[in-house]
Amino acid sequence: MTRKARIGVIGAGWWAVVNHLPLLKANPNCEIVAVNRLGADELAAVAAEFDVPAAFEDYREMLDVVPMDAVIIASPHVNHHEHALAALAKGCHVMVEKPLATNAADARAIVAAAQAAGREIVVPYGWNFKPFTDRAHQLVAAGAIGRIEHVKLEMASALEDLMAGKPMQETEGAMFRPPASTWADPKRSGGYGWGQLVHALGLLFRISDLQPERVFAEFGRSPTGVDYYDAAVVRFANGATGALSGSSTVPKHCSFQIDLRLFGSEGMLLLDIERQRLEIHRRDGNDTIVPMAPGEGGYACEEPVELLVDIARGAPFENRSPGLVGQRAVEVLDAMYRSAASGRMEAV
Repeated sequence: MTRKARIGVIGAGWWAVVNHLPLLKANPNCEIVAVNRLGADELAAVAAEFDVPAAFEDYREMLDVVPMDAVIIASPHVNHHEHALAALAKGCHVMVEKPLATNAADARAIVAAAQAAGREIVVPYGWNFKPFTDRAHQLVAAGAIGRIEHVKLEMASALEDLMAGKPMQETEGAMFRPPASTWADPKRSGGYGWGQLVHALGLLFRISDLQPERVFAEFGRSPTGVDYYDAAVVRFANGATGALSGSSTVPKHCSFQIDLRLFGSEGMLLLDIERQRLEIHRRDGNDTIVPMAPGEGGYACEEPVELLVDIARGAPFENRSPGLVGQRAVEVLDAMYRSAASGRMEAV
């Protein structure tokens, strides 16, 4: 027997107000029982907008006072580890925004804590929930391209303003705007890798079961010193090589770009979300072309919130974006940032 899930939100800033809270409010299978953010006036505005009965500036007080089944962690990147562990310690399932954490040890600690508590982690990688991603995952798992030997993964976004510490053009008029302190401060894990390339890595680790082993990276910097451009070489545990690329300077009128190419012992997978292409080409000529509709590669993040509600109320579910996927993305990024600073290949 399922029931309404009791959901709380930690870090009700720009994205939580634009995406998570409206989805929760519209979902008949849950109730928003508590909300947290800093700033008394801003907190009151969020509680009033979404009819939340309990609002707290101190997330610890919220977790102590309000019984909840699940918590959405939408706070700044550097706070995810602290907030996720606190929610898990209270027995809550968690949805933790990307990146899961800002270093590999913290990401592993979150995953271990969830396993010990018997709770689920959802990392809201919107593209991981697309039907074409399910199909790519199924084809690779079934051996359509054989053993993966090389990865080429590129992502580019129109976020030059955000990574430069300026207001994000598309958020003008919003209740809150994404702060430069989260996106453009190199001391607080700002930059394109933590903020955007993490999406592409989440997609890679949903489609494949690769495990990163070591990374070498070079960055191009924004005016605030975070990475505008990412160029990295990865070695995976199975011996496969990988080339990663990230760019934040796509013109504003252009869409996201993610281009993933997996080269295996039996063939290759080509996934391009911008041009809506998913194809398997095998050495034996037994190719598979998966139809994608125009616009199907666009970004949306509804399914992760719906998944968290289903998990929290005890409904059947399939987690397409669990903590391990988030952990592996963080492992690559952590080593990538260390390598860009040290000038050396860094172990994961």
